[in-house]
Amino acid sequence: MEFLVEIEIAPLPAERRDELLAAEAAHGRHLVADGTIVRIWRIPGRTANAGIWAAADPTELHAAIASLPLYPWMDVRVTSLAAHPLET
Repeated sequence: MEFLVEIEIAPLPAERRDELLAAEAAHGRHLVADGTIVRIWRIPGRTANAGIWAAADPTELHAAIASLPLYPWMDVRVTSLAAHPLET
């Protein structure tokens, strides 16, 4: 299944910001490499992104999102995607 995942990051604790961002980038690269994050875009002017994620089901998707180091600071919106008739 594919999902549109929109993430907004709340302000991070200043004393852990660099550590958290480095851990997030490393884990994000892992999710791209294993095909969980199919495409991702940064939202200019905000600490936010939107992406197409792939998972077997919503439970697997939730586990992938919750595994991100910044998860406690995230506001996440997920939309399930279905095939469009123009694509068949």
